[in-house]
Amino acid sequence: MFTTRFEAWVRRHAEALMTALGRTPLTPNQVTVVGVALTFLAAGLVAFGHLRWAGVVLIFAGTCDILDGALARSTNAAYPYGAFLDSTLDRYSEGAVYLGLAAYFVTIDPPLQEWLILATLAALAGSFLVSYVRARAQSLGFACKSGLFQRPERVVATVVGLLLGGWWLYGIVFLLAIVTNITALQRIREVWLQGRAQRLAREREVKAKAGRAAPTQIP
Repeated sequence: MFTTRFEAWVRRHAEALMTALGRTPLTPNQVTVVGVALTFLAAGLVAFGHLRWAGVVLIFAGTCDILDGALARSTNAAYPYGAFLDSTLDRYSEGAVYLGLAAYFVTIDPPLQEWLILATLAALAGSFLVSYVRARAQSLGFACKSGLFQRPERVVATVVGLLLGGWWLYGIVFLLAIVTNITALQRIREVWLQGRAQRLAREREVKAKAGRAAPTQIP
């Protein structure tokens, strides 16, 4: 995806920047927390209808989400708890933005109001499922990195919707409601294919062992 390649480009340049900043007392976890705080601020701005300001703040929050990992790698400060904290706070960040959108959509006149709130809840569920499926799959030893709309795409789409506002925002929320759940289903299928391949490999191995263990009949 374009945003994934763009994110990789940003990460390369961010690591160069973090090499210089690595001499400061700033830690990756502190950058992570600052990013979450900015996301909460953006969610509050959304709830009160300040959409464009929310989009601008969310850009800085997303930048922090990239810089924390870059700082950890450049200073050799990457460790499991930092990755755990980053992933956990990412879920809080996404939840906060969707709650802010739901609070804003309460002010929209019916019947569009109900549809927008339902779409927001569907997008929230889909976004959480995308992350959960990957985490659960990796805990079981599966590779799970594919999908139409991963986190970078979701953040970019949300920022665009907030900056443009109006029907653009409504359309992007409906889009997120659909594509996040499609992405979760794509990952479920990916893991199913890997699990199926493992099962077939085990069955072939069992049959091969059974064939070797079978006694040779003497005519």
